[in-house]
Amino acid sequence: MTLHMTTPTEAPSTTTQDERREWIRIDDRVLMEYRLLMESGHTLPVEADAPTADMISTVVGKPTAELLARSGDSLAGSPVLPWIMKVDYLLEVILNALAASRPDTVAMARLMDVNLSGGGVGFVSDRELFTGDQLALKLILPPFILIKATVRVIRAMPQTGGQGYVIATEFVDLKPDDQEHLIRHILQAQAEQLRARRKAAASGPLS
Repeated sequence: MTLHMTTPTEAPSTTTQDERREWIRIDDRVLMEYRLLMESGHTLPVEADAPTADMISTVVGKPTAELLARSGDSLAGSPVLPWIMKVDYLLEVILNALAASRPDTVAMARLMDVNLSGGGVGFVSDRELFTGDQLALKLILPPFILIKATVRVIRAMPQTGGQGYVIATEFVDLKPDDQEHLIRHILQAQAEQLRARRKAAASGPLS
């Protein structure tokens, strides 16, 4: 995961500490769903493919896996864990049955590589989008924090050397509480990345 941060010269001197946090950008992998927002207020799905069994398994299992990773032994030995796993199993069975019988009724978040900041989201889209398009977006941050927002496409270009389009967006409708959740996630992910780098450096081969 690559971290991008703006230089201090880009920040006005009157900017508060909370606002500076929004400029921290991280590359991350999260569950995300986005739909094209029409002038009528209706939304259209951007990704047309029906959800697969692997996609459903990822959506159901990822939050539980992240909860276990963050809780450590406290949850691993808890009698609640088997019930969580049972709910996950039943939910996966139901979603697979719906996807097989009526795939158009299953709106599914996808595990996507994104670039996150307090001001917007960047990602790669299979479908071409245009500057000014607005998207209804849902992010699921670990372990399971649902962020709903409206974003505006500010840049869209074909991906170099590959398929799809590199999309940059800015938030135009994001609740303050959701923005705070997003910023906290970014700061925590940044700290985890730095710890992982230090650990890798400390455990590297001795000269």
